[in-house]
Amino acid sequence: MFIGLVGGQANRVPATATAYGHRSHQYVINVHARWEPPAQDRACTSWAREFFQAAAPYSTGGVYVNFMSEDETGVDRVAQAYGPNYQRLVELKRKYDPKNLFSRNQNIRPATAR
Repeated sequence: MFIGLVGGQANRVPATATAYGHRSHQYVINVHARWEPPAQDRACTSWAREFFQAAAPYSTGGVYVNFMSEDETGVDRVAQAYGPNYQRLVELKRKYDPKNLFSRNQNIRPATAR
């Protein structure tokens, strides 16, 4: 489990000044699960997901987009990553990338309105 300090200068920037809007918190936690051999995939993935679920009630519910796993691509989870800035980013995507050419990873879809 990685615990990173994101307070200080990051919190001096207004939440709406950049895409990253979770600027009022002091720490970010990321659950890293790494193992070998591949035969342990199911057990280790289960452990990491169980830990994440157990810790969730103590979190803000926000997420840092670069910490999201490949299965966290749903609109609601992506919206959580951008917090108060999500709708503004959807509008920018509609304007500058309406065909969704840039659609890798945790994509902000141009037609997604919340």
